[in-house]
Amino acid sequence: MQTENLGDYIRQLREQAEMPLRKLAAILDIDQSTLSKLERGERPVGRQMLPLIAKTFKVDEKDLVIRFMSKQVAYQLAEEKYVKDILIAAEEEIKYLKKAK
Repeated sequence: MQTENLGDYIRQLREQAEMPLRKLAAILDIDQSTLSKLERGERPVGRQMLPLIAKTFKVDEKDLVIRFMSKQVAYQLAEEKYVKDILIAAEEEIKYLKKAK
């Protein structure tokens, strides 16, 4: 998994598709300036945007979600001393929650 910013990845997808900033902004129903800030990492990408971004660029939504969520988790755990133990416990908690459904 690449460690590039999600915004950088979105910009890369947009540029590879030769799509102007204004067109993607219109698809996402946001201002061009907001999209520019998202691409530069100055504003967070909203989770709700990921399915539409995946559909627009024909990429796997899973990859976008992993990039999005891994950054969220990393920021939460960056200063923690017991990161591995926390992640193991979280994985067990997720398994429990999924069984409970």
